Amino acid sequence: FSKEIFNKAQSEGKIVVINSWNKYCTTCSKQAKILNKAEKEFKDIVFLSYEQKKRDIAEFLKIDYWTTIVIYKNNKEVYRSMGKTKEEDIFLAIKSSI
Repeated sequence: FSKEIFNKAQSEGKIVVINSWNKYCTTCSKQAKILNKAEKEFKDIVFLSYEQKKRDIAEFLKIDYWTTIVIYKNNKEVYRSMGKTKEEDIFLAIKSSI
């Protein structure tokens, strides 16, 4: 994750999926596997992730918890979830943002 990549994707009108994680979190691990699969399926979406201990990024995105997935479209947050681990829920959120 970098602010430059995030801002560039937003300025180009791309949908951006953010994943906030922690290396000791099993829920985060499950979410990461699902998002890796989603990244292969949704080629036109930008997938970014960062470890929650990077507080500057967390503050920039206003994300307070591990296991948080946020989707941005047209420079606006359109979806936010914490702790979702069902593939169909995550894929549905991504599809609904397209």
